[in-house]
Amino acid sequence: MSRPLLPSHSVAPSVLEAMSAYHRQTIDEVTSAIAANRIVVVGMAQNPFVGKVRKALSDAGVQFRYLEYGSYLSMWKPRLAIKMWSGWPTFPQVFVDGVLIGGHAETVAALRAGTIRA
Repeated sequence: MSRPLLPSHSVAPSVLEAMSAYHRQTIDEVTSAIAANRIVVVGMAQNPFVGKVRKALSDAGVQFRYLEYGSYLSMWKPRLAIKMWSGWPTFPQVFVDGVLIGGHAETVAALRAGTIRA
C-alpha cells in the first residue's frame, strides 16, 4: 500500500520542474550509494536513533555505507528532500539491497530475525 500523493496532473508544470530539481544532487548521491552498496544508512549528526542503528549494525558485523546530512541545526533542506523522495518521515533511513526497510526499530527487528546478516 502506498501513501496518497498529489497527482502530477494537479501540479503546475513549473512546480513539477522545481520539485524534480529540489536538492537533486543530494538525491543522486543517495541513489548512487544505494545502487553501489548492499546496506546504506542515511542519517544526521546528534540523532540518537541514527547512532543506535549504526552501532547495532557494527556490533552484528554488518558492513554498511553511512551518509550524513547535517544535524538538528544544519542541512534541513537536503534532509527534507530525502524525506520527500523516500516517503519515510524520520531518520535514520535504512536501505537493504535497494529496499527501504525503515529506521531504527525496523533494522533492529531485522537483525534479531536474521534477515540482515554480515
